[in-house]
Amino acid sequence: MDTGKLLKVALPKGRLGEKVYEIFAAAGYPCDDVLDPNTRKLIFVNEQAGVCYFWVKPSDVSIYVERGAADIGVAGKDIILEYSPDVFELRDLHLGICRMCVAGKTDFKDNPANTLRVATKFPNIALSYYRRLGRDIDIINLHGSIELAPVLGLSDVIVDIVESGKTLKENGLVPLETIVPISARLIANRSAYQFKSEEINALSSELSKLI
Repeated sequence: MDTGKLLKVALPKGRLGEKVYEIFAAAGYPCDDVLDPNTRKLIFVNEQAGVCYFWVKPSDVSIYVERGAADIGVAGKDIILEYSPDVFELRDLHLGICRMCVAGKTDFKDNPANTLRVATKFPNIALSYYRRLGRDIDIINLHGSIELAPVLGLSDVIVDIVESGKTLKENGLVPLETIVPISARLIANRSAYQFKSEEINALSSELSKLI
């Protein structure tokens, strides 16, 4: 499939990606079957609109864009901060709004005399945050259900994305500090932005009218 002349867009799988596609389609870049729940296709082309979409894991979007497999994509600010991809961050899409937080038990009191044990899926964000505070920490890398860590005594606190806070509350935890607001961002490959700047800027401009 020759997609060289088309604008190649990496969409994050899941609810966020579906919302992103709906905005792209409303901006004049629709494509048949993208949201068809019965299809197993991963690549969708609309030559008339000049666009090619493909679904990838949310944490992989920045890799596809950085490496040039995609011209543009949509990635969460958490992914951009954690992996620092060499891409252009073009626009905040104001979707997937949440925040990166430190959370812990309701009765947690930090003792600066002790090394703080921090469980997280975002070690670089956690290290950067606590480095700015001059706080000694022990990073515990986990990949799921990190709310268990403080409950079972594995860590003192966690650093994670918080949306409603319901999961924290149900596990006896509360947000203690907000590190940074998180939302979906439109990113572009640096080379593609040079050679397809007209197309990318046109799409970005249309998106700005809808967000």
